[in-house]
Amino acid sequence: MKKLVDAWYQGSPWLVLLKPLACLFRHQSEKRRQAYQTGRQAAWSAPVPVIIVGNITVGGVGKTPLVAALVNLAREAGFNPGIVSRGYGGKAPHYPFLVTAESDAAQVGDEPLMLARRCGCPVVVDANRVNAVKHLLAHSNCDLVISDDGLQHYALGRDMEIAVIDGVRGLGNGQFLPAGPLREGPERLDEVDWVIVNGGQLMLEQSSQTMQLKPSQLINLSSGEIKASDDLVAEEAHALAGIGNPERFFTTLKKLGYRLQRHAFADHHAFVADDLPANDGKPIIMTEKDAVKCTAIADQRCWYLRVEAELDDNFKTVFQRQLKDLSGLKKMTNASSADN
Repeated sequence: MKKLVDAWYQGSPWLVLLKPLACLFRHQSEKRRQAYQTGRQAAWSAPVPVIIVGNITVGGVGKTPLVAALVNLAREAGFNPGIVSRGYGGKAPHYPFLVTAESDAAQVGDEPLMLARRCGCPVVVDANRVNAVKHLLAHSNCDLVISDDGLQHYALGRDMEIAVIDGVRGLGNGQFLPAGPLREGPERLDEVDWVIVNGGQLMLEQSSQTMQLKPSQLINLSSGEIKASDDLVAEEAHALAGIGNPERFFTTLKKLGYRLQRHAFADHHAFVADDLPANDGKPIIMTEKDAVKCTAIADQRCWYLRVEAELDDNFKTVFQRQLKDLSGLKKMTNASSADN
């Protein structure tokens, strides 16, 4: 898989062999979207505002830290937000499944567990996002739903769409899967409410907002001890990452001043004790997403780097105002439906 992803972003002549499959994928993607746009397929509308945070490419672009930041903004605006997610990589006993801080990442997936622990709000996983939202609303007092991914899950009606783009890798070679990283064409960005560019200097035709993932602290997996993000720079460290774009994590650590031995794994990798580097006295630094899967195997060497999504003040102000407007519209619609 790594060879294919590298080819999408660095170029490779053999990708031309995948063009027929890419054309088929594009056709099916556009056909499915048109079915919902024209009303041939009906989307379910929730009684509360639904915010979709997704992307038009595959791979990690920084959606999950953004979701955590949006949860905080929603709370500041007076909302009780909840989160739904596919729960990729997990195999829950049943679906929909309510995630708690004590859940097993092998059952619920790494990202939902990370969000449940970090945000402290209800999180429900189900590949069927409609069922996930219904379950969330039936088992909580949430008045706002944020979907971690799901931009292409058109069966779920949405009141706001936020597309996240990797500001360094961009849209790769601009080809559809499997010849490139695209799930949908770049023109899809014209239809969303917000385009958020995570890092880099990417210039898009569409109006966009910038986001930076800022390291905030190191947390020890065994003891819970907290240090400043650069407290261990005097030592050479092992950097461990099983995310969609490990290079982003390694670059973040290098910018903090770390000398690294890199250990990259596939996205959503299920870590076992043998995956940890041999004990040479050097600290092991991993992502927060990976940390939720390593609690049982971690020792005193293991730390995770917490990052915060830093957003423009204007975006935060406008976003919170939009939430209040959407909530008001939903209440009016619900009241009108009740009268009829």
